[in-house]
Amino acid sequence: MNQTAIEQRFEAYGLWRRDLAQALVELRTWLVEHGLSQPHSDLHLERMHNVLRDDKLYLAFVAEFSRGKSELINALFFGEQGRRILPSSAGRTTMCPTELFYEAERPACIRLLPIETRRNGATIAEFKGFPDEWQTIALDVNNPQDTAEALRHIAEVKRVPAEEARALGLTVTSDITKTGATVNAEGEVEIPRWRYALINFPHPLLSEGLVILDTPGLNALGAEPELTLNTLPNAHAILFVLAADTGVTQSEISVWRDHVAGSHKGRLVVLNKVDGLWDDLRHRRDVEHEIARQVSETARYLGVTERRVYPVSAQKALAGKIRSDRDLEERSGIGALERALADELLPSKGGLVAQTVAHEFGEVEASVERIIAQRLQGVREHFGELSALNGKNMDVIEHMMGKVRADKTEFDRSMQRFHATRTIFAQQSAALYAKISLRQLDALILETKKTMETCLTTAGLKTAMQAFFEYARTRMDEVVKDSQEIKALMDGVYQKFQEEHGLANIKPATFSVMRYTREIKRLQEKHEQFMGGLSLIMTEQKAVVRGFFESAVSKVRAIYVSANRDADDWLRDMMAPMESQVREHQAQLRRRLESIKRIHQASDTLEARMAELKQVLEEISEQHRTVHAAFRRIRSQLGAAP
Repeated sequence: MNQTAIEQRFEAYGLWRRDLAQALVELRTWLVEHGLSQPHSDLHLERMHNVLRDDKLYLAFVAEFSRGKSELINALFFGEQGRRILPSSAGRTTMCPTELFYEAERPACIRLLPIETRRNGATIAEFKGFPDEWQTIALDVNNPQDTAEALRHIAEVKRVPAEEARALGLTVTSDITKTGATVNAEGEVEIPRWRYALINFPHPLLSEGLVILDTPGLNALGAEPELTLNTLPNAHAILFVLAADTGVTQSEISVWRDHVAGSHKGRLVVLNKVDGLWDDLRHRRDVEHEIARQVSETARYLGVTERRVYPVSAQKALAGKIRSDRDLEERSGIGALERALADELLPSKGGLVAQTVAHEFGEVEASVERIIAQRLQGVREHFGELSALNGKNMDVIEHMMGKVRADKTEFDRSMQRFHATRTIFAQQSAALYAKISLRQLDALILETKKTMETCLTTAGLKTAMQAFFEYARTRMDEVVKDSQEIKALMDGVYQKFQEEHGLANIKPATFSVMRYTREIKRLQEKHEQFMGGLSLIMTEQKAVVRGFFESAVSKVRAIYVSANRDADDWLRDMMAPMESQVREHQAQLRRRLESIKRIHQASDTLEARMAELKQVLEEISEQHRTVHAAFRRIRSQLGAAP
């Protein structure tokens, strides 16, 4: 069976990741075997392994209901299986956000989070850590009918009193022209039965790390703010699905502008259902002109170039794939969309992964190079010392032994000063951690929630929100100052050891929080925009508070968790090279002293010891050549990211 462009790219990407991961494993083994493994380099190798192992590519589908979004997912990813995977029929078929992925260690299943979990304010990300809260339904992937029946659960709805829907934070309206659940004559509204669905399904692309996010109708973006504010901006690509039979509506333009567009990179527009324009009584060229006109109008409404809009018939594409009708499949336009995804999604993600791994790999290279250079320098200097002893009397040998002892004594004094510096380093590190303390942030979160729940005015609610964001940004600014002081301290330490003992004068990296502050600012702007469309009257106050904490607050806390983790790595990277060099220098001093002692005591001849050092020098040089070749191969692999 012919592979699609996406499948070919994913296969190449998966092979690249596995080959690179294997090369890194072999490098790590070699470093251990040759005594070149250091805690510092081991840490970076472990990070690279995690990046390659846990790599995911998130592709989100966003549309109003009845735009054929679920059918498009079927056509793009499940057509070769000869059947629909996601339910697709007239009307709404996806009532809750749905993730499709595959984890081989779990059985195939669908996990459903009840809508009632919206009551306690916990986010979807938090609920993912509590499996007992989800209803699990096993999937028999070898039985298409049973699988289809199980997956229909994501379309389930139920009727509840309007007040219950409001208590769940859902928008309720009596005006059918407004966004939200409409109240019927009995005072009830129809709401989704489930809040979120996780589908673990064996599929070649999902096995390679693809995660598909199928969202419900656009009005649900407001019902689940975490989806809008966190998930969509972090998706590697978003397909915004419109329908040729409806054109572009005002609500679709608003959602595109407010929640999807951002950087147009990784954002593609699909004009679906173009088969509605097909007409056997018209010349195909005329039909193509009509489709081109709609593409042009769609691009103009959304403010994108026409090449970002892909006319497609998902239904015909799926039918063509199932029936092996290549002509129908080609006419459906699915091929162009598949190539666009393959050309944009994977190269963009592959480039990011390669960039991340290359940064970590650079640290490993530098660490290994420092150790080898230090060992070569130490052996050469010691060889020079012994050469100077050739033909000299015992007094000269004793003088040389005294000099080595003096060097060791001086280095010991430097180590005492270094230990004192470490105390200052620890104090400054503690001050930095205090600025991004999760305990203090959690205390503020509780205080902010209490304030917002007792606010009597709209202005009071907005003030509490602004104060929370201001705290988050200000603390990040203070982290910058603390990190600059730590860097200045360690710059001085490295320079002092270089001047006094010839150690490498490493320039520690700067700790940047720019991406954190930008993300907090983006969240604040998005949240203000998101909440600006709501009426902050007292009857909706609980929903407003819940929305703020489910989206903005939870994300800011996640940012602080990341900042703490990155601070751990930065502080470790700041100190680790010095500790490695110090250990190596101490070992060299011991070897030099022991060597001269043995010659002094006539237990070794000078010639034998010099011959031994020559052999050691050649072994280290050979190690240098070998590891250089390994570094070049890995660099070449990084440059070949698909």
